[in-house]
Amino acid sequence: MSSKPLDYENLNENVKKCQYAVRGELYLRASQLQKEGKKIIFTNVGNPHALGQKPLTFPRQVVALCQAPFLLDDPNVGQLFPADAIAKAKHYLSLNSGGLGIEYSNFIIHVSRILLKMLSHACRRLRGIPGVRKEIADFIERRDGYPSDLEHIFLTDGASKGIMQILHTIIRGPNDGVLVPVPQYPLYSATISLYGGSLVPYYLEETADWGLDINDLWQSIEQARQNGITVRAMVIINPGNPTGQCLSEQNLRQIIQFCYEENLVLLADEVYQQNIYQDEHPFISARKVLFDMGPPVSKELQLVSFHTVSKGYWGECGQRGGYFEMTNIPPKSVEEIYKVASISLSPNVPAQIFDYWRTHLSPEISRTSNLPEKGAMYSFPQIQLPPGAIDAAKKLEKDPDVFYCLKLLEATGISTVPGSVLAKKKGEVFHLRTTILPAEEEMPSIMASFKKFNDEFMAQYE
Repeated sequence: MSSKPLDYENLNENVKKCQYAVRGELYLRASQLQKEGKKIIFTNVGNPHALGQKPLTFPRQVVALCQAPFLLDDPNVGQLFPADAIAKAKHYLSLNSGGLGIEYSNFIIHVSRILLKMLSHACRRLRGIPGVRKEIADFIERRDGYPSDLEHIFLTDGASKGIMQILHTIIRGPNDGVLVPVPQYPLYSATISLYGGSLVPYYLEETADWGLDINDLWQSIEQARQNGITVRAMVIINPGNPTGQCLSEQNLRQIIQFCYEENLVLLADEVYQQNIYQDEHPFISARKVLFDMGPPVSKELQLVSFHTVSKGYWGECGQRGGYFEMTNIPPKSVEEIYKVASISLSPNVPAQIFDYWRTHLSPEISRTSNLPEKGAMYSFPQIQLPPGAIDAAKKLEKDPDVFYCLKLLEATGISTVPGSVLAKKKGEVFHLRTTILPAEEEMPSIMASFKKFNDEFMAQYE
């Protein structure tokens, strides 16, 4: 019998090349151990609620009543829900009794009337609820000191979907490259492979608090050109994932000037902007620095900024609410981006409501802290592996840090991410990525378990 289209050998080669290691070998092994009854501490992914952060109740109460409007007819509803949540839900549902399951365009028309007191034309609806986009535009203006236009904002099912959509629009073929920081969040390497483009690495300097040496950017782009690659965009992750740094204003100015001179689109992944731990290292948006620089740069550089409700104070990973804002993107290009967005219809409505409330409840998670991390929710420590461990890893055909992390998982239940899968430099010291999300009262026992394992591992393989 002849092979079939979905047999492995006939699959799209870009799908085979695509790797998303954060949920790769370590995560699968951790899930298997959990099924076998072992307690697993999933510090490999930045999911605050999975590690005990309590979700905010008010938006859930409003969404629950919108999802099940018949509850409003229950005489005991006042005992189950507070009056302000009931009032807000009734406000959403006042023009339609179908709840959130109603056909998206009708519901969005009604909610847009409530939130913005205007009727949006069809071209606006699939960008998300206009009232939510207006609130996000106001939030951006408060943050940066410069006005934002809701027509330049698209709501998305999490920031990742927006990032994928923009990369899909930029990448035309294998000779199109995207500058990506190393170490990086593997969404970028995976998506660039999936869309058939080329990842062009630029390296963050660990000895400079994971800052960026602008000279490395010039070297990276020149090397790409020698390899026949046309670099079309540059990604920054600020605050950093997995490295936890906050880019300085000087670094951002250098990056913006570089992108302007090289005619690159700047993609600013700023999803951790409210996870800030050191007052002397604040988050500064690329958009603010761009407008501070003034013309001609502020009028010409193309910038797309991304944010989400999955991080910050909310930690709503499961709600999949996010947005991207476009700066200096031509109207015809916006129309094409809209066309691609319309294929998926509207982003999910409950998450859009979460986006709306996020703009009203968006404090920074800021405190003086002894943590070396300046932002985000990760730590990226070095691990000094003895020769015996490296030899043992080679015999198993595994990277040494993968070997270490698997041993750590088996012994302690702590699930981490090996630094090598985040595309770090070859031949350097090894790292692992872990979140700093476990509850404060649990950290001493987790760290004691970690230390005990590390001491025994080093003694075994010294």
